[in-house]
Amino acid sequence: MLAFLRAASLAAQSPVAAYKTEQRYLVYRGMECHFVSYEGQPANAKKSLAATPATWYLMKAGKRFAVMEQVPGLSEAEIDRLLLSWLEEQGFAPTPTPAVGVPAIAGRR
Repeated sequence: MLAFLRAASLAAQSPVAAYKTEQRYLVYRGMECHFVSYEGQPANAKKSLAATPATWYLMKAGKRFAVMEQVPGLSEAEIDRLLLSWLEEQGFAPTPTPAVGVPAIAGRR
């Protein structure tokens, strides 16, 4: 029992447990967009990496693209407005929907 209480106490002190990932699903010009927030990372002198803040990313085709720093205290409506504004600034356009059916091939019947 004492080991369980000690483990629970350590988990409560862990800074990793304090961060909560957020997700936003938005539709922009008919295109569904999935945004995910990721926790910031502390600087790593051994690897010469600077600290990074918590950031919103656009998830597309199995990749993530940095959008903006995550600002605590913003309402969901304000976050949505900023994410949509970023899409507009980047010039995102919906992917054309392929035509339904089989395309005709010239010279074949």
